[in-house]
Amino acid sequence: MSKVSNLHKESMVMLKETSRTFFIPISFLEPTLKKTVASAYLCMRAIDEIEDHPELDDKAKKTLLLTISEMLQTSFDPHEYKLLLQPYEHMLPQVSLRLYDWISLCPTEIVDKVKASTAEMAGGMAKWVEKGWNIQSREELDDYTYYVAGLVGTMLSDLWKWHDNTETDPELAIAFGRGLQAVNMLRNYDEDLERGVSFVPKDWNREDMFNYANENLAQAQLYVKSIKNKRILMFCKVPLALAHSTLKALKSGKEKMSRQEVESIVEQLKQDENISE
Repeated sequence: MSKVSNLHKESMVMLKETSRTFFIPISFLEPTLKKTVASAYLCMRAIDEIEDHPELDDKAKKTLLLTISEMLQTSFDPHEYKLLLQPYEHMLPQVSLRLYDWISLCPTEIVDKVKASTAEMAGGMAKWVEKGWNIQSREELDDYTYYVAGLVGTMLSDLWKWHDNTETDPELAIAFGRGLQAVNMLRNYDEDLERGVSFVPKDWNREDMFNYANENLAQAQLYVKSIKNKRILMFCKVPLALAHSTLKALKSGKEKMSRQEVESIVEQLKQDENISE
C-alpha cells in the first residue's frame, strides 16, 4: 500500500474517532471529494482541539494558535511545527500533532484554500481565547461562531465549487455552520456552566439560544436548496436533520438522541434521496 493511501486510511480512522457526526455524512461523498473533505476537516479539528483543551493554559493556547495561523499562511514546515508542539505533545491529541499529515493529504489544487481557512480559524480562536470567551452580545456570538463553525461552512463551499462547480451562497454556508454550533452549545449548556464557561450572550437564556439555533438552521435549509449534486446534498442533509432532531430531543428534556434514532434518520434520508454509501 502506498504512503498516500495509507494516510488516507488513517485519516478516515481519525475522523471516526474525533467526530462520529461528521463521519456519517462524509461516507456519502465520492472518493476524491471524501478524501479532500476528510483532510480539510481534520486540519480544522487539529486547531479546535488546541482551543478547547482543558489542560492547556490560555497563554499557551493563544501562542500556539497565532503561531500556527502564521505557519499556515506560508509553506508550513513540519519540523518547525513539531518543535512548536514539543512542550505540549504529551497533552495534545494525535489529530493536532499530525496537522502536517492532513495538509499533505489535501489535493494540491485546493490545499491553499484549506490552509487559508484554517489559518483564519486559528487566528479568530486566538482572539477569543484572549477575551476569555466572554460573549456579551448577539454580534459577539456571531463573531465567535463564525470562527469556530462558519468557516467550516465556507471551506466546504469552496470544496464543492472546486469539485464540480457547485455554487452555494457563502452567507448561508456560514449560517449553516452557526446553526450546528448553536445546537452543540445547547447540548453542552449545563456541562459548560458546571466548568464555569458560558458561550451565551449576557442577558440571554436557553430559549434565546434555541431561537438562535432555529434561525440559523432555517438559513441552512435555503443553503441545501441550491445543491444539485446528490452526494453533496446528502452530505449536507444528514447533519441538518440530526441538528433538528437534537433540538427536539433537548426541548423534551433528553440529553441527546440515541444511536438508533440517528441511524433511523440517516436510513430515511437515504431512501428519500435514493442514495447508497
